[in-house]
Amino acid sequence: MIKELQLNIEPLKKGTSLVRKTWPAFVFIIPIFLLYASYPGSFEGDTTWIGSWQGRFLYIFFLWLLVLETILSWETLGKSKINKIGSIKGVTLVAVSLLPTIYTVVANFLGANTIIVSLAAQQGISAGGASRMPLAVEYLVFAALFSAVILLMYGTHGFKNYSVSAFFLIIIGTVYIVDDVYPQGVFTPFQLIVPTTAYLAAGALNLMGYHTLWLGNRGGMPTYIAWDAHGNYSIPFSVAWPCAGVESLLIYTVVILLFLKRSAFPRLHKVIYFMIGAVITYFINVLRIVSIYLTSINHGDWLRFHNIYGPLYSISWTISYPLIIIGSQLLWSRIKTRRREGKTED
Repeated sequence: MIKELQLNIEPLKKGTSLVRKTWPAFVFIIPIFLLYASYPGSFEGDTTWIGSWQGRFLYIFFLWLLVLETILSWETLGKSKINKIGSIKGVTLVAVSLLPTIYTVVANFLGANTIIVSLAAQQGISAGGASRMPLAVEYLVFAALFSAVILLMYGTHGFKNYSVSAFFLIIIGTVYIVDDVYPQGVFTPFQLIVPTTAYLAAGALNLMGYHTLWLGNRGGMPTYIAWDAHGNYSIPFSVAWPCAGVESLLIYTVVILLFLKRSAFPRLHKVIYFMIGAVITYFINVLRIVSIYLTSINHGDWLRFHNIYGPLYSISWTISYPLIIIGSQLLWSRIKTRRREGKTED
C-alpha cells in the first residue's frame, strides 16, 4: 500500500517540479502575447505606432534567452525556496507573478502610459522622445519584475542562472531611454565609434562595385549616399549610434561576460573568446549598414530592414556565439579523446 502511494505521489512531484522550472517563462508569455495581440506592429517593425526604430520584437529574444537559461540550469532549478503555494512566500510569488500582466493592462489600456509621456515632457524631453518613453519604461519594469520572481523562487543563487535574461531587458530599456533623451546621435559617448563604422561600410560598398559619396556630418551624424552602375541611388543616410549597432555591442558585452563568468574555461581562453566575438560583432554592424544601403538601392523596404532585420544580425549572433563556444569545446574534447585512444592502440 505504501509503495503504491509513493508511486502515485511521484508523478505529482515531477509535475510540480516542471511547473516551478517553467514558471518564469509562463509569467511573461501572457503579457507579451497580450501586447502582440493589441499592437502587432510594435513587434513587426511598424514605425507608425511610435515613429521610431524602437520596438517590442526583442521580447522574443528575451523569451529565447529565458528558455535557454532554464535548460542550462535545469538540474539546479529544482531547489526552490517556496515549498507551498499557500505559504507567505508562495502567495507573494503569485502576486508578483501577476504584476507583469497587470502592468501591461494598466499602462496600455488604463492611461498609465499617458502619465509617463506627460512626466517625460515635463522634464524637457522632446515630444518624440516623450512619446517613446513608455516603451523604455516597460522594458525596465519587466526587468525588475522578472528579477523579483527569480529572487523569490531561488534567491540570489537562482538570479545568477537567469542573469543574462535579466540584463538583456535592462540594457534594452536603458538604451531606449538614452535614445529618447538624446535623439539623433546627440549622445556623444555612443556616437564616437560611428564615423569609423560608417566609413568602413562605405569602403565595403566601394569594394562591391558600388559608389559612395560622403555628404558631411548632419547633426553630428556622418551622412553618405550610394548608387550602383545603373544609376540606382539610395536615399542619403545619416548614421547615428543606434544604426551603427552600439546597443548590440553593449548587449554582446554583457551576455558574453556573464556567460564566460559561469564557464570553467581558463582565463586566457575567456579573453580570446571575448575579443574574437567583439570583433565579429563590430563587423556585423558594418554589414548591417551595408545591407541598409543595398536594400534602399534596390528599392526594398529599407525602413523595415532598419527596424527589424538589421538588429537581427547582431542579436542572432550574440545569442548563437555561446552555443558556438560550447560546441567547439565539445568538438575539441572529442578530438583529444580520439587522439589519446589512437596513441593507446599504437
